[in-house]
Amino acid sequence: MRIDVAFSPAGLASHDAAGRPTFVVDVLRATSTICAALHHGARAVVPCATPEDAVRLAQTLGADVVLAGERQCLPIPGFHLGNSPREMTPDAVAGKTVALTTTNGTRALLAVAHAPHVYPLAACNFGVAAGRARALVEEGADLLVLCAGRDGAFGLDDAYVAGRLLRAALGGRTGRRGLNDGAIAALQLVRAYRDRWERPLRLSRAGRELVRLGLGDDVSYAAQPDTHPVLPRLHDRRLTTEAAA
Repeated sequence: MRIDVAFSPAGLASHDAAGRPTFVVDVLRATSTICAALHHGARAVVPCATPEDAVRLAQTLGADVVLAGERQCLPIPGFHLGNSPREMTPDAVAGKTVALTTTNGTRALLAVAHAPHVYPLAACNFGVAAGRARALVEEGADLLVLCAGRDGAFGLDDAYVAGRLLRAALGGRTGRRGLNDGAIAALQLVRAYRDRWERPLRLSRAGRELVRLGLGDDVSYAAQPDTHPVLPRLHDRRLTTEAAA
């Protein structure tokens, strides 16, 4: 068994995700938004690299597409929704495909789209994601946890969530054999912050920026565990719930 944590896609080689189940975390806010959309009835979420890609997708698929996303935390002009999980209400997304493009999270998902199984991870779907990770570890699978990070650099918020996933997946195992340095560091963050989800999220650069922009409620929302117990999976470039995939 081998478990690697990468703190951003910047240093990820193309073969790092090959053949490995991969969990992608951008808790503030893309993976939280994806889980909220699917939990509230979206047919699918399609991660798009750019706003132009999202618009082209909407033009191709027609009226049942909701354009959502942000650049530098702010909603994209002309889009229906931003990148807030609080916006992904049943009235806004039920029965529709959400074309989502964000500064960091959707890029991270697309960077590992070739992996056999890609699962978005957040606090809001932590229990089901941790259950899947634990089952994979028990099967002896090699895992990759990719943090979206912030502008190609380390993000405290995502690294903490990655550590929480590893702790749950490893159960009572105390050895560090098979873990890369990133995985060991992520586990150390959990030792520092324990079960206080909101504290590392608010202390992170992403959290502080959201608070500065008046979006602190998004941080509190994203710090609540197991509010949207779905397991999204990236399949044919579309995110659907595991059963649907």
